[in-house]
Amino acid sequence: MIDTIASYILGLPAWVALVVVFALPALESSAFVGFVFPGEIALILGGVLAYEGRVSLVAVLAAGIGGAVIGDSVGYLVGRRYGRRLLEGTLGRLINHKHFDRAEHYLAERGGKAVFLGRFTAALRVMIPGLAGMSRMHYPKFAAFNVAGGLAWGGMCVLLGYLGGSSWRHVEHLASRIGLGVLAVVVLLALGGYLLRRTRGDWWLRQVERVRESRIATRLTHRFPRQTAWIGDRFAPSSPTGLTMTVAVAVAVGSMWAFLGVSQDVLAHEEFATIDPTVHAWVLHHRTAWLNDVLRIVTWLGSNTVLLPGLLVAAIVLVRVRHSWRPAVTIVVVYGAALLVHAVVQDWVHRARPPAADWLSGAGGWSYPSGHTIQATVAWGIVAILAMRNASVRVRTLLAGTAAVVALLVSVSRIYLGVHWPTDVLASLALGLGILSLYGITRLAMLARGEVERPAEQLEPA
Repeated sequence: MIDTIASYILGLPAWVALVVVFALPALESSAFVGFVFPGEIALILGGVLAYEGRVSLVAVLAAGIGGAVIGDSVGYLVGRRYGRRLLEGTLGRLINHKHFDRAEHYLAERGGKAVFLGRFTAALRVMIPGLAGMSRMHYPKFAAFNVAGGLAWGGMCVLLGYLGGSSWRHVEHLASRIGLGVLAVVVLLALGGYLLRRTRGDWWLRQVERVRESRIATRLTHRFPRQTAWIGDRFAPSSPTGLTMTVAVAVAVGSMWAFLGVSQDVLAHEEFATIDPTVHAWVLHHRTAWLNDVLRIVTWLGSNTVLLPGLLVAAIVLVRVRHSWRPAVTIVVVYGAALLVHAVVQDWVHRARPPAADWLSGAGGWSYPSGHTIQATVAWGIVAILAMRNASVRVRTLLAGTAAVVALLVSVSRIYLGVHWPTDVLASLALGLGILSLYGITRLAMLARGEVERPAEQLEPA
């Protein structure tokens, strides 16, 4: 059915297609059309029409983003005015009002993130505006996150269609995968925040004890004592091999899964790899003189010419502050691992770079994965991690944010300067995050064994 509707939309006159691009996102949450036809498909098809030159790209962006923002505002007003009536009617008998009251309180107090992130997943996109209105979230707050989410989501979908061109079905599949990823992030953030608030007291320990005393857990414990004890230890919040280790392993597995998925697409020339040439051509068409100069400078933040002296200075400072050689050894091992992995994967894939005539910066070797990207991710990341020790939450957030921003800027610079394909950069980001996660796992394991702070490794204070 969706293919039939999509073919119909692509065959419409230009002005009618723009009306559809506006109307479908607008009706998605206000009239619950999103349960039947996701709004991102209309935006992607609008991008395809812009790619074909039948409508202006700016007009499609304005129509799609405008429809999304206005539609969610209408959904908010409908929920605010009629939501309670629905709950007090037949529908209300199916809902536990205590749970709904908690959801109301959460959306009213901290629901801005839910409004923004919910935009990227079809089911949440339909429901959250109405729930925000029912919870009496202040409209200016809702409007701010609604506009931000509409700009990000609408722009992403239209540009995916524009860059994907005739391969819009692959692009629609990618948009669905992105939506599922965002949904997973929303769930993990909500769960993490809930557990973090609870673990400030003894709530977590009480819940673990309650589970252990349940009938099913008792039977499993008697039948599989070693296995159940091991699983329980993986969620202990105070143990180095407990909850923190579980999160680190999950991040490592997720990043490696992402790297292998991108690698498969590159080797098979499918999915993500199919939009590489289109993105490259779009970037070439939209270069500007001042941005050329800025990103030529930014890209040096991922070069060994800058990173090796910087890592040397960081190692010296950390050694003197900690009175231990361990930070220097850590930097050498982790960064060396990044260089080794990059060399191995590059030699394995043998992917050619974009045409040399498109380059705005020098480059050598194979294209996949991006060396500057993995170097920036690992170098800035490991220094930030080592500097976080005994730091306040605010300082840790600042360090992590700085490392992430630098890695992302270097990644963008490699694509913009024309020396790498987008999938080269995506793979390197996943690899870099995986290496940092593996370091975290190793350190937690050493901490559990009491090997992190051995007296023999301490230096005498200067």
